[in-house]
Amino acid sequence: MDELRQSPAQIPRRLLDDPSFRRAVQHRDFTLVFAMAHRTGISFNRIGEACGMKAERASKVARGEATVTALDTVERVADGLRIPGALLGLAARLWEDNPPTPHREFDDGDDPMNRRQLFRGAFAAGLTGAALTALTDTRQSLNLALASDTDLAGLADLETAAETYGYGYHGQMPTRVVADLAGDFTELRPYLDTPQPVATRVRVCRTAAQMAGMIAIVLHDLGARKEARKWFATAGTAAQESGDRQLHAWVLAREAMVPLNYGAPQAAARLAEQARFAAGNRPTAAATLSAAVAARAYALSHQHEQARQAVRAAEVLMERLDAGARADTWLTHGEQKHHVHLSHAFTVLGDTRRARQSQERALELSAPTSTMTRSLLTIDGAACFHHDGDTEQACRRTIAVLDSLSDAYRSGLVHQRAMNLYHSIPDRHHHEAVVDELRDALAA
Repeated sequence: MDELRQSPAQIPRRLLDDPSFRRAVQHRDFTLVFAMAHRTGISFNRIGEACGMKAERASKVARGEATVTALDTVERVADGLRIPGALLGLAARLWEDNPPTPHREFDDGDDPMNRRQLFRGAFAAGLTGAALTALTDTRQSLNLALASDTDLAGLADLETAAETYGYGYHGQMPTRVVADLAGDFTELRPYLDTPQPVATRVRVCRTAAQMAGMIAIVLHDLGARKEARKWFATAGTAAQESGDRQLHAWVLAREAMVPLNYGAPQAAARLAEQARFAAGNRPTAAATLSAAVAARAYALSHQHEQARQAVRAAEVLMERLDAGARADTWLTHGEQKHHVHLSHAFTVLGDTRRARQSQERALELSAPTSTMTRSLLTIDGAACFHHDGDTEQACRRTIAVLDSLSDAYRSGLVHQRAMNLYHSIPDRHHHEAVVDELRDALAA
């Protein structure tokens, strides 16, 4: 691209003053430079146009999939983003000797006559650099105001991505899934940094709530409880702003599973009841999930009658769910997920007959790649053997699960469920060899 035809995409002054941005510039970390510029609302089309590269390449640089190393490209970035040469280890740029008129001169004049005089003064000497910069600043300010109309296709892509992530791990490592989710989540930031029509902002908040909630789910599965709670809080804020009560109920119900699975069932029950209140009495995926999670929380809290009431409520709601709400995703409540919850609730209640029925049905509906779910169901089954008096069989089945898993799955939720089984074994059995084997498997 002819450098004379490039128009700068001047980064905001606040970004140049940001210590993190300045360090990135000084280290020529253009992944961070481009990503931070994009988060201020400058599109990859504008970055690419200003720096003499395709928008696709600018996007890849921001994601760390491409690099900027050639000196002439570094110079184009300096000129295109108006980064002083000294920060990049370059000589002072030509435009630094004739600095552009500050944005404020052109943007803050509310009086049309005043703005007209400013433009006339800028163009008095002809088509100078200052005059062209004034035009560019004016165009960019309008581009920001129009951002909601110019990149709705990008928002639609992110909505589609959120739906796709909802189908779960599909055999991928949880760490890979959360990395991809986080990468797409950052793409939502520019939509929140610029003015949007109400309908568009609702879409952005809804997608942000879904993605943040799913990031929290993966962190929960990996055992990162504190981080999971923070992401659920973000998801809850976004869901509330979207005005979608069912989505907010879904976030609360999924958040309740953090204390539920990590030793605070009463806190889980309180969150689950908040979710049930938000969801209301209609047969929705969120309402059914909330009741199922409440059943598990009450069972673990030894509130057996409340647990059975919640089970009955979940089963009634499940029978009335429409086909869309029964889809097998993180965002809905399919039959497989329903029986996974009932398996745990009935196991804790000591109703091993119904627990095994739910385990068998859930395993039938679980894909072979559903490693974590199948492991949890097997450990529930082992707990049923222990409850029925066959502690040796319970230990052997749990050890087999742990031995079959890679490190990515042995920690977190699976480890916690197996640990709960171990702690339920009375001390009088702890001298037995198979119990020692289970303890060693957990320690590994």
